[in-house]
This record gives sequence, C-alpha cells and structure tokens, in this order.
Amino acid sequence: MARTGERYSAARRVLVDQAPGSHHDGRQGTAAAGTRTWAAAPETSDAAVRGATGHGWNEWCDRIDDWPGHVDGHGAVAEWLATTQHVDSWWAQSVTVGWERITGRRLPHQRPDGTFSASKSKTMAIDGAALRALLLDDEGRADLFGGESIELRSRPTSNNVRLGMPLGTAEIVIDERDDGRVRITVAHERLEEYDDVARWKDFWAGWLDDLATV
Repeated sequence: MARTGERYSAARRVLVDQAPGSHHDGRQGTAAAGTRTWAAAPETSDAAVRGATGHGWNEWCDRIDDWPGHVDGHGAVAEWLATTQHVDSWWAQSVTVGWERITGRRLPHQRPDGTFSASKSKTMAIDGAALRALLLDDEGRADLFGGESIELRSRPTSNNVRLGMPLGTAEIVIDERDDGRVRITVAHERLEEYDDVARWKDFWAGWLDDLATV
C-alpha cells in the first residue's frame, strides 16, 4: 500500500494471488504442498455446504477455478452454479461468496460491488414510535447524532429509516418485541475501505448504548 498507493483490498489480493499452494487443508492461512491456502474462512461450515450442495469448500473452489468464466466475477459465477451445476439459487450465492472469501477476492463484510458494510443491533426498553419520529425530524435527528446534520434518505412512510451518513448510508430497523422492548438494528452500507467497518461498528455500538440510557 505504501509503495503503490493501492487500497488495502487491492494490495491484499495481489499478495493472496502470489501465495503458494492451490488447495487447502481446512485451516485458515495454512499452506502446504498440495493444499489450498485460504485467505479467509467462509461463513458457512464445510459440513453445511456439503450437505446442501453435495460438495465441500475445497471441491467447489477447484471447480470454480477450473471454469474459465470465473474471471467475469460474482454474478457470472453464481449464474453458472445455478444453471449448469444445479445449485439452488440461495446456495449459489453462498458458494460464490465463500469462494471469493477463500480465494481472497472478497474480504469479510465486503459486498459484490467492492464496498463494505457494518451492522449492529441492540434490544432495549424505549419507545420505538418516539425514536422513529425523532429520526424523521431534522432537529430530532440532529439531537440523536450530537448536533451533526444527517440527511434523511427514506420517505416518512417507509417502514425502515435510511440515513445519509458522512460515509455511506445507514438503514435503521425498529422492531417492536412482544415483551414491550424494542430491537434496533443498524445496517451501514457503502463503506469504502475494510478499516471503515471496525470504526463504524464501534460508532454504532456506542450510539445504541447511549440511546438505551436516555
């Protein structure tokens, strides 16, 4: 990164591509003769993907790597899995993401368009309707974010509240629970760098903690 000015994800991908080994023995970051080196572990276990699709992660990575069309990216791979490998559409997406994670084409929290996402949630005893009203109101929204002007990106009638943040957009879901409490989930998308994920996770964790004490 320092030498070329590349973003973290681009520089990391170059190093992954240069790593020895073309198969993996199941341990993240472990390389040996005849084994695949995993850049990162997929979210789904080998047993789960094998039970659903008939093949484990190493087998799927070998099959996808051997298919010339994999160079066309996420959409092409997912379509190939669904149409020619007869993988259910949901699992076709999951296998594609897992292959991208294992081969270093996708970092944790990274989306197909190259941006990143962060999410946080917390269940608390607050008035959900009052919170939603504050988020929809310009002055109320500024109070909730320490006086900072945060742009409303959703219609007042939308179920969820979408906000334009200083970086990316955040969607806030307010879910009323049967026990009278409210579960608030924040999905923050279109973050530009991998390092942005941890920073915004910390921000939202603190924001939710503060909200619970008001």
